[in-house]
Amino acid sequence: MSNVDLILGTDHARKRAVRTEPTQRRSSQRLDALLDAAAEIVDEIGFERLTTQMVAERAGASIGTVYRYFPDRVAVLHSLRERSVRRYRERVADLFDGTAFDGWWHAVELAVDACIDLYRDEPGFSVIHGSERELSDDGIEPEFADRLASVIEAEFGELGDGEELRFRLGVAIELVDSLVNRAFMRDPAGDERYLREAKRVVREYLEGALDGRRRVESAA
Repeated sequence: MSNVDLILGTDHARKRAVRTEPTQRRSSQRLDALLDAAAEIVDEIGFERLTTQMVAERAGASIGTVYRYFPDRVAVLHSLRERSVRRYRERVADLFDGTAFDGWWHAVELAVDACIDLYRDEPGFSVIHGSERELSDDGIEPEFADRLASVIEAEFGELGDGEELRFRLGVAIELVDSLVNRAFMRDPAGDERYLREAKRVVREYLEGALDGRRRVESAA
């Protein structure tokens, strides 16, 4: 399986949050317009104050159109988050496609860079911060940690215990989520000191766990 397939997997996102699944192009465009409106509002005033009426007014739609797709504001936010997650995975897949990795950190750093880039150019992307993670099939670690671990194992072989790798990447995801979000709260363009520190902290954390484990196993 290619790295792109390992990262993208199967997308179930929209089916969970949308009341009426669009079947025609026009309906899909209308749904995207509602989510675009919600994203703009989130960037302007935060997700806590978003209402369905605001979404309708910003999108130039009736409130009935909003309720056709979403039962309430929470469903709007869930769907916006799911779209953001899907676009993040697509961005990572694009970066991974055809890349000759020079080490496991290269893959992880590209995933971090994708997150930073989307904070900058994907409206409403901050909605992913602090929200519940989709879990892998085992119901323990974040799904993306499992997907990224699969890419690393495919490229570089097993780095010790596969479960440990997924656990460590899950922790790294939480570190990146917190520090990158803080960077963009401090500066709309992203506080460069925070962004550099996010990479340093995550790399040192993973190096201490993964490279240290490999040295111990080699010595054994």
